[in-house]
Amino acid sequence: MDKKVKRYYQLKQKQKEIEQELAELRSEILDHCTGQGVSQLEVGGYKVKIVLQERKEYDDNKLYEALPDPEVWRMLSKSDSSKITSLIKLNVITEDKIKDTFAVKNISLLQVDKK
Repeated sequence: MDKKVKRYYQLKQKQKEIEQELAELRSEILDHCTGQGVSQLEVGGYKVKIVLQERKEYDDNKLYEALPDPEVWRMLSKSDSSKITSLIKLNVITEDKIKDTFAVKNISLLQVDKK
């Protein structure tokens, strides 16, 4: 068991290093594409594509005020975009009722594929 715990720890450390390097590379690639004014790029044998996506970030206090029904709030417990989207699709709540409870954040997703 000692070896498994030790290996797990080593892998978690390696994972942190890899995630940090990925974040740095992602940032550099996005900066390069933004600087060039492009959303697609071919480099060597790879295709780079930037996809813009909107995400809603809910304010828990505003959401609670908009949804004072304790039964609905109990379903959420805290703001969770996927749960809120599901409640809207199920007609438990309306999008109009919560229109002032979130801010829209634009996210750039980076996709790199081999040609």
